[in-house]
Amino acid sequence: MPIRGFSRLRDLLASDAGEVAYEVEGLRDARGRPSLRVRVRGALELRCQRCLEAMRFDADEEETLVLAASQAEIDADPTDPEMPDRLLAGKDMALRELVEDQLILVLPYAPRHAHCSAARGEQGQGQDRLSPFAGLKGLLRGRH
Repeated sequence: MPIRGFSRLRDLLASDAGEVAYEVEGLRDARGRPSLRVRVRGALELRCQRCLEAMRFDADEEETLVLAASQAEIDADPTDPEMPDRLLAGKDMALRELVEDQLILVLPYAPRHAHCSAARGEQGQGQDRLSPFAGLKGLLRGRH
C-alpha cells in the first residue's frame, strides 16, 4: 500500500515515498476471544529532530488486538499492560485506519540519526558555550 494513502501518517513523515506491507489474520486468543494479528512492515522517511534532514526508519511491528462487542466489555476487563490491547469490533471495520494506527504507534517520539552531525557539532565543547539562561542570570542579579 502506498504511503500517500495514509492521511494522518503523512503529516509525520519527511516524504510520502515508499510502500507499506501489512498482514491481518483472524484468530482466537488464549481465552478464546476473537482477535486480530496485525503486522506492518515498510521503510518510512522521518525527519531527524536534530538536523531536520530526512532519515530512513524501518517499521516491522506485529500486534495482537482482542476484539470486543461493546465498550462496556472493554471497560469490564482489568487493565493489565501485559495483555493485548482491545479493539471495538463492528460488521465493517476500516482496515486502512487500523494499519495506519499501528504504523503511528511504532514511530519514535523524536526520531534522530544515531550519528547526527548536529549532535556532534560545536555544542558542548569546552566551557565557552553560552548558556541559554545567561541573560536571565544577569536580570536576577539586578533584582536582589
